[in-house]
Amino acid sequence: MQPSPQLLFHPPAVYCQAMTRKPSGTRRGEPAAIRPTPPADLDREKRLTLDRLLSKLGIASRSQAQEWIRAGRVRINQRLVRQPDTWVVWPGDAVTLDEQPLQQGAPRFILFHKPKGVVTTHADEQGRRTIFDVLPPEFTRLHAVGRLDQATSGLLLLTNDTALSSFLTDPKQRIRRRYLVTVRGEVTDDRAQAAIDGLEDQGERLHCAALTIQKRSGRESHLDVTLTEGKNREIRRLFNALGHEVTRLRRIQYGPFALADLEPGAWREIPIDTAKALLDKGLP
Repeated sequence: MQPSPQLLFHPPAVYCQAMTRKPSGTRRGEPAAIRPTPPADLDREKRLTLDRLLSKLGIASRSQAQEWIRAGRVRINQRLVRQPDTWVVWPGDAVTLDEQPLQQGAPRFILFHKPKGVVTTHADEQGRRTIFDVLPPEFTRLHAVGRLDQATSGLLLLTNDTALSSFLTDPKQRIRRRYLVTVRGEVTDDRAQAAIDGLEDQGERLHCAALTIQKRSGRESHLDVTLTEGKNREIRRLFNALGHEVTRLRRIQYGPFALADLEPGAWREIPIDTAKALLDKGLP
């Protein structure tokens, strides 16, 4: 049996619930049987927009769900819907995707060692291999918590709990992500400090929360880098701006969840209550 993840960081105290998007109003020509605005007598927790429902169930990202709905693949109570912000009562309304009924799945939380060379998406328009080509078919309704680019390996979290994933990716929570990084050339102490102090790139401020030089030479340097935000390709952009090309990048930790001994392509499931308890540990 593989060991359970260790709590190495103490994250913030409050676990946030994701907020439901406000309605944008009734659409002209919408079938009368579909609720374009939420009935006032229903519990707010049971009504949400159609695109958010597909995202909440872990079936697709919000943007992908919107594409599917506009393409006519979704029905509510047997009526075709093409407006992503149509209100739906869940559970209650009968919703189908490609004629298959949607069902509320049990909450799941997966630690996955993403191999290098696969992309973090459900489907890739360029035909590249995705993480769901590696994972078992039962995980296709989960979504990744953040992303790792194609050339990056390491720890990737997957879940169908959208509130939990929103909490983990919210920059305000400053959840720590730890990476092992190899770059070309020798990273001097001054450049290591510059990476911590930060710099501007494409209108964004990039920096690392912590950096340890494990080994360095004129040929390459090996670093242990910690981030607290999930900006796109932040480590690669940061070190490229400092004159060091990243040649290897592997994430070994995300908050209290560690890669540990997971081999590339392997995964480990954690009970959702255990995952939340790890995030709450050490709170006042």
